[in-house]
Parts: sequence; C-alpha cells; structure tokens
Amino acid sequence: MTNLILAAIDTMATYGPEPLITEEFIRMLVRLLVNFAVLGVLVHCLYYPKSQRRDFYFTFMLVGVAIFFLVFFMMFVLEDMKGKTSIGIGIGLFGIFSIMRYRTETMPVREMTYLFLIISISVINALAENVTYLELAIVNLAVILATWYFEHHFGQKNIQQKLIQYDRVELIKPENREQLIADLQERTGIEILKVEVGGIDFLKDTAVLKIYYERKDDETNSTDDNFKIKGEQWRNV
Repeated sequence: MTNLILAAIDTMATYGPEPLITEEFIRMLVRLLVNFAVLGVLVHCLYYPKSQRRDFYFTFMLVGVAIFFLVFFMMFVLEDMKGKTSIGIGIGLFGIFSIMRYRTETMPVREMTYLFLIISISVINALAENVTYLELAIVNLAVILATWYFEHHFGQKNIQQKLIQYDRVELIKPENREQLIADLQERTGIEILKVEVGGIDFLKDTAVLKIYYERKDDETNSTDDNFKIKGEQWRNV
C-alpha cells in the first residue's frame, strides 16, 4: 500500500500541472533587481548630479528596464525555436541600437554615452544565465567603477553653448576680443569661456555669436537657441 502511495505522488509530481513561477523566472527577477540597482547608481549617483536633466533620467531608467525584459524574453522564451532564436536576437539587438541613431532630437555626447552604457549593461544582465551571481556582480561593479573613475577624473566640465544676435559689430574684431567678452558678460551675467563669430549683417549692424560657458549643477535649460519659437514648441511654453 505504501509503495502505491509513493508511486502516485511521483506520478503527480512528474505529470502534474506546471508551477505558477518557474525557477528560471525567479533567477530572472534576481538579475532584474541587480540591473535596476546598477541603473540607479549609474543614472542617479553618477549622471544626474552633474547634468540635472530629469528628462534623460526618466529615459535612461525606463530604457534599461525595457531592454532587459525584451532581451530576456527573446532569448529564453523563444529558445525552443532553436535556429530562429539567433536570428530573432540579431534583429532585436539591431532594433535596440537603432534607437541611438534614429531619434527625434539631437542628443549630447555625454547622454549618448550613458544611453549606450545602459543598453549594454541591461543586455549583459539579461543574457547572464550561465554565470554565477558573484561573476555578474563583478561585471556590474567594474562598469560602475570605470564610469565613476572617468566621470570624476577625465570628465569634461559641463560646457554649454548659446547663440546670441549681437548689435555691436565693432567689437567682433580680433583686437577687441577682451572688450567683446566683457560686454557679453555684463549683459548676460554669464562667465564666458569662449566666443565664436558667425554671420555678419552690415546692413543691420548685427552679428551672430556663439558663446561657451560652464553650466552650474542647479541650472536646467531645455530650450534651444532659435530666435523664433517653432509651432511645435508652443506646447511646452
């Protein structure tokens, strides 16, 4: 009788209903938490304090989470398709990195670097199935330390540029460069690092100048340098 009961239990365990949560899904959740923690350090602790760009903060965090889930399900949910999986992964990764090229607005180099870094680390964490948690932690820690080191030791100042329509064309001569910078600093209240002279209109006695200055950490500006507001920009005004 006992043997029959044990045999019945083994049969139910073998042919019973599938579990609600698989072991692979639990391991995926652990890697997701690791990935989210790494994204938090990269974006909140390294990127945001210097740039103060909430729009990119929002973008980086959600892109990292979305990329993680996209790569995981392409890789492991479709693994029964065997040969088709590699094709799907290739097409998926091509689409992922295409968003870095086909975008609506021009992205600064620093933000572009962080976007590439976040996409890469999310893909690595999603595909890290055959590595231990210690090895995964070492890889993520190496990325964080490398980013911190180059951000604090080799990162450039947060140099911004602005176009100015200038009315004193007599000061754009090379010998009057100091007077030009002094006049611009008095009018704008900005400590100017560099000035470039663009187009000159002698009929209106105006010139287009591009000034370079260091933006402080508490300054945010999402407005471009156009002299006229475009129609689609009125929605943000």
